[in-house]
Amino acid sequence: METPAGYGVVLVTASNMQEAEAIATALVEAKLAACVSLLPIHSIYTWQGQLHKEQEWQLVIKTDLAQFPAMEAKIKELHSYDVPEIIALPIVAGSQAYLQWISQQVKSKE
Repeated sequence: METPAGYGVVLVTASNMQEAEAIATALVEAKLAACVSLLPIHSIYTWQGQLHKEQEWQLVIKTDLAQFPAMEAKIKELHSYDVPEIIALPIVAGSQAYLQWISQQVKSKE
């Protein structure tokens, strides 16, 4: 197990599978993410004073967090929500081989 430097998981919710796939594809093609997993979820939240219970899609984005500003901009460009969830969580430990694979897939820090 390796202690990673700068790797993370970014969580984003989308309104439907098509939007989630479009965002995921754009991030991987732009080399802002190594991999994006998509999961159907049920969210309960308050928006503009109203309680909402919605079916959404969770994107679990594996990346080098040095790419976060560019990733955030791309997500905002493609997302239908006024205020999309874009939350970065650091990876505190991981297999060396997987973390190296992330590095190979994501744009290098320049």
